[in-house]
Amino acid sequence: MIVGVPTERKPGENRVALTPDGARELCTHGHRVLVETGAGAGSSIPDDAYRAAGAELVTTEDAWGARLVLKVKEPQLGEYGFLRPDLVLFTFLHLAAYPELADALLVSGATAIAYETVRTASGALPLLAPMSEVAGRLAPQVGAHFLERGNGGRGVLLGGAPGVRPGRVVVLGAGTVGTNAAWIAQGMEAEVILIDRDLDRLRVVDQIHRGRIMTLASSRAVVERSMADADLVIGAVLVPGGKAPVVATEDMVRAMKPGTVIVDVAVDQGGCIETTVETTHEHPVVERHGVLHYGVGNIPAAVPHTSTYALTNATFPYALVVADHGARGALEVEPALAGGVLVTSGQLTNPAVADALGRSAVEPLTALPPA
Repeated sequence: MIVGVPTERKPGENRVALTPDGARELCTHGHRVLVETGAGAGSSIPDDAYRAAGAELVTTEDAWGARLVLKVKEPQLGEYGFLRPDLVLFTFLHLAAYPELADALLVSGATAIAYETVRTASGALPLLAPMSEVAGRLAPQVGAHFLERGNGGRGVLLGGAPGVRPGRVVVLGAGTVGTNAAWIAQGMEAEVILIDRDLDRLRVVDQIHRGRIMTLASSRAVVERSMADADLVIGAVLVPGGKAPVVATEDMVRAMKPGTVIVDVAVDQGGCIETTVETTHEHPVVERHGVLHYGVGNIPAAVPHTSTYALTNATFPYALVVADHGARGALEVEPALAGGVLVTSGQLTNPAVADALGRSAVEPLTALPPA
C-alpha cells in the first residue's frame, strides 16, 4: 500500500504522524511511504532521517494522493479537497466538535478512522491515552504561566512560599487527563482538588497519592464551591467520540476571582466549561468575566518532539495493520479498530459520534467497501 504523511496545517501544530523508524518498518513490510518535505521539521525530525529510512520526500498533493494517509489532527478547510472515496484517513478527528468536517467526509465517501475512538475489549482508549497524558501534564504548567501577573493572571505561584498559602488547583474529571494534571499540580506543591462522579477512579487516586490530592464526588454544588476558591481550573471531562458535557456553567465562571485561569483540555470536543472558546498556540487565551481561558485544541503540539514519539509509539502498530490488510481486513485482524471507524462510504459508523451530530449510524463492516 502507498502510505502518505502530509505536513500538519492546523495553526500551531508541529507534530508529525510517523517517525523515521515507523517509515522504515512500513518499507520493510513492502509498503511505499511518501512523506511531505518538511513534515517532521516542527518535531525536530529532518527530511534526511526519513530518506535514510526508505521514505520518499514529496509534495503536499503527492502525500495526500496515497491510499492510506496518516495525520495527527483533523483535516483543515483547505485540505477538504484531498478527501476522496478511495482514501483511508487515520488521525484525530473529534467530529462531534467539527460537524462541518463530518459533512465533508460524508460527501467525499472517504473512510476515516479516528485515534480517539479506537477502543480495546477492556474499554481502554490506547491511541487517545498518550496525548491525554501529555495534555494533562502540560495543563498545570500552562496554568502556572498565565497566573503570572505579567501574563494577565492574578500573580499566584502554585507552590506558594514559606508562610504563604499555595495556589489552589481544581481538576474536573479523573480520567487520564485529569489524573495526570492533578499529579503534576501536586508535584508543583499546589493544593489540588480532583472532582469526578466515579468513586472508583477517585479511590485509586487517593490510594496512590495518599491524601496529597483531595478527591471530591462531583455535584453541581461541589463544582460551584470549588471553582469559586480556585486559582486554576483544569477541565478534563471526556465522552469518547461524543461532545464533552458542560460541567461548569457561565455563572460559576462569573463567580471566580479576577485573574484566575481556566485550562479546558476538553475544548477539542466542545469544552466542558460553558465559557470556553477554542484558541490557538499563537493566541492562546481569551478573557471572560475577568478569568483567563486557555482553549488551545492541540495542547500537546506545544512539545511536538515528545508528543510525536509518544503518539506514534501507540498509533503505529494499528497503522501497520491497516497498511498490511486494508481498512476492512484490519478490523478482522484488530477488532479495536472498529470503534475508530467514524465514516465510510458516505455513512456514519460510530454511534456516539452520530448521536452528537443528531444522525444515525450503521455497523462499520456493513458499510466498508471490499478490500
